Amino acid sequence: MKFVVVTYGTEGDTRPLAALCAALISAGHEARLLADHATLGSAKTLGVPVTALAGDIKATLQPALTSAGAVAGRSRFKGTANALAGIANSNAERWLRETVRAGEECDAVIVSGLAAFVGLSAAEYLGVTAIGTGLIPITPTADFASPFFPPSRVPSFLNRVSHEFVNGFLWRAFRKRINAARASVCSLPPRRDLWNDHPMLYGISPSLLPRPQDWPSNARMCGQWIAPSAGWSPPQDLTDFLAKGEAPIYVGFGSMTSFDTQKALQEVVTAAGGRRTLFHPAWSSVDTSMLPANVHVIGDTPHEWLFPRTSMVIHHGGSGTSHSAARAGVPSVVVPFAGDQFFWADRLRRAGVAPGPVDGKNLRASSLSRGIEFAEREDVRSCARTLGKRMQAENGLAQAVSSIEEIVAKERFYLPA
Repeated sequence: MKFVVVTYGTEGDTRPLAALCAALISAGHEARLLADHATLGSAKTLGVPVTALAGDIKATLQPALTSAGAVAGRSRFKGTANALAGIANSNAERWLRETVRAGEECDAVIVSGLAAFVGLSAAEYLGVTAIGTGLIPITPTADFASPFFPPSRVPSFLNRVSHEFVNGFLWRAFRKRINAARASVCSLPPRRDLWNDHPMLYGISPSLLPRPQDWPSNARMCGQWIAPSAGWSPPQDLTDFLAKGEAPIYVGFGSMTSFDTQKALQEVVTAAGGRRTLFHPAWSSVDTSMLPANVHVIGDTPHEWLFPRTSMVIHHGGSGTSHSAARAGVPSVVVPFAGDQFFWADRLRRAGVAPGPVDGKNLRASSLSRGIEFAEREDVRSCARTLGKRMQAENGLAQAVSSIEEIVAKERFYLPA
């Protein structure tokens, strides 16, 4: 089978889709990944054919989030949604044109992230199966509120309504430009209602977030999507640092750059109190030249290799990092800034492997130090090891590939002769 996988987002959004493409290729299929150029490194490393979509999320998204007040806390959801809509809307026609071109003679279009509506329209035009994917649970449920609302702020009886509100809000933000692109590129009629009956596959661990019983049959929880790190070797300086003492703390805030990273790093160093620490600057431009000897700066390193070698993971609460820390069997200290990060901070807290979230917009060494002390407790470490073993028994990629094959085979069976 031939698949086109289209997504748009940060590294954390693209990397799991690259792993999925690699798994499809290993199963004997063809797969091409379309995403932002700055996030395609992992796909190229895995040998996945790629196409860079128009736009620059690193240059555009972070300043937009800052100006929208996403980190400062002023209408976080609305500000973030408007920023994301601006990126997708300005590129909708080019993304759709590129997806249709790449999707010629494909069996299905697999969609995710900001490019989901583009991918669904491309599948409609091409007359092939559309399969939604996600790392955030957006299928409405009464079990929990939308991940885009702060945990505990929504009364439980409004949980399902909160999902429907967010999904509708996002569709209204994208609808005008998506419909214009549908007409211009594909001569498709405008669409009024949100898509909701296509299959949805989630790269989410049921050990961390149990599948809601009220989800429809088209929504499946597969487990985390992570690519094998075989063939990757750590740089010598990292190997030497790890060998010189006890397991270090890991600190990394992923693609989050719209905050005072320099000040945050100073607070982290103070909170670490001389403990051995690994720091990953990621997309930030923070100056690391004056860090003390107990802090070792690293570049991109596979989480599945690194995290089991750490004592805890201090991170922003993205879905991928939250899953990888839990799967590694180590505690987390979560410093969320925007979007669904507060949701994952809460899930890790509920699992007993993280304290309550540390305030990302006003990071202080004192609060971070309390979080570190919580993560050092033996009962927390024991809980993390137990959760890690459960998650390690899951094979999210194999489950996803099997589901995709089943979905396409079923669609073929029901096609009219």
